[in-house]
Amino acid sequence: MPQETVRSRVRKVLAGETPTDRLPVMEWAGWWQLTIENWRAQGLPPELEGHGVKRFFGLDVDYQLWFEQLAPECPFPNPEHGRGWFSVAGDYEALLPYLYPDPVPFDRTLWEARASEQAQGEAILWVTFSGFFWWPRVLMGIEPHLYAFYDQPELMHRINQDQVAYTLRCFDACCEFCTPDYVTFAEDMSYNHGPMLSKALFEEFIAPYYRQVIPAFQARGIPTIIDSDGDVEPLVPWFLECGLEGILPLERMAGVDVNRLRGNHPTWKMVGGFDKTVMHQGEDALRAEFERLLPAMRSGYYIPSVDHQTPPAVSLEDYRLYVRLLQEYAEKACHPEEDTV
Repeated sequence: MPQETVRSRVRKVLAGETPTDRLPVMEWAGWWQLTIENWRAQGLPPELEGHGVKRFFGLDVDYQLWFEQLAPECPFPNPEHGRGWFSVAGDYEALLPYLYPDPVPFDRTLWEARASEQAQGEAILWVTFSGFFWWPRVLMGIEPHLYAFYDQPELMHRINQDQVAYTLRCFDACCEFCTPDYVTFAEDMSYNHGPMLSKALFEEFIAPYYRQVIPAFQARGIPTIIDSDGDVEPLVPWFLECGLEGILPLERMAGVDVNRLRGNHPTWKMVGGFDKTVMHQGEDALRAEFERLLPAMRSGYYIPSVDHQTPPAVSLEDYRLYVRLLQEYAEKACHPEEDTV
């Protein structure tokens, strides 16, 4: 039997199959800078960054490519988070020459090297696109964006149609050197009490654009996953109707239950789900959380991981323990017959 690789495990799990040895052992999100600074003070080698940190802890290596949508020569300053660049159509026209650059800006030499690791099974490579709720909000700012559904519907549709064209162009550029193992769409369209918009608004302003891009990914057999924080469970049927296949990060503090999701949606793909708020509470708390997740881990279509970014309260040794138990339960999930041994 061929030996499993980092890539083969991910591909099997996302296809609903069980790897022969263990589930993927991944940290899909980068760490908060304060978390890293704390770990360096506690013994993490200071020269390690990003993927070096993942290798230090013994995590599987994954590479995320997120395409830049703003040309580097843009003269407009990047606004504070949540404020946006403009609020009216004329301002979009002024910014438009610096959006959706051609050729698509990314380091091809770097990503071709990473694609080589992927091809050898040593890493996975996934691609993130700005979603059709996220991207107008980035451009317009949080509050003006919510008003724009009612006050500027034509502009909302124009932005998302432009985003469709850019998404497909970025995807074509990526596929010149690799086939991603999955793609995600940044959305964040829920908070801890549910969706930020109605189903009617979703159907009018969001769904038509997903229906334009999803076939391109389906044609290459690439799973499509939404990245949305908060209580995402009400959104899952909406996404399924668009052809999307999964979601992350499944935040426990928003009430998300991976086992309930699995019961309601047997083939829905999931990444995340581990309650980050217990990571500094010791082995008993960590084991209890893994036991909670174990049925979903054994159900297929699920990669367990922290349900967002590891908080600064988690010490270096706390995180070592978390990874050790993640490895243990990743094996346990693939070998239920050993429970009675």
